[in-house]
Amino acid sequence: MFVSTNTKLLMVQPEPVLAELTSFRLELLGYGIDVHETSVSALKAIHTELPDLVIVDTTLADGDGVEWITRLRSEFTAPQLPILVFSQDPSLETVERAFNAGAQDYILTPYDPTVLEEKIERLLRLRVASARRN
Repeated sequence: MFVSTNTKLLMVQPEPVLAELTSFRLELLGYGIDVHETSVSALKAIHTELPDLVIVDTTLADGDGVEWITRLRSEFTAPQLPILVFSQDPSLETVERAFNAGAQDYILTPYDPTVLEEKIERLLRLRVASARRN
């Protein structure tokens, strides 16, 4: 398991139950997690302290999560800020939109907790490996 006590995750999740369950699970695994309901508050937090990974839903309270990823990618590269997408939409179109916007991974909600852990760990390992190369 890759967890570091200094690993900070930021989640943009408008669904309170999903946000609470996910943050509780990730905290139990040792991650620090900052949860936001809106992309506006999440972006402010990212500019204040860059997290190690962002988890964002495709449907946000204040807009389209995929469009928000495009905005993030105009400021931060994938190695700087890995992005995992949460979505209830399994359609190929939505998955492609998310990856084309700059997401590194995609998980359907409700999710299997083990799959979530594996995806987060993989993205964090890629981030560390990229930082070592630079």
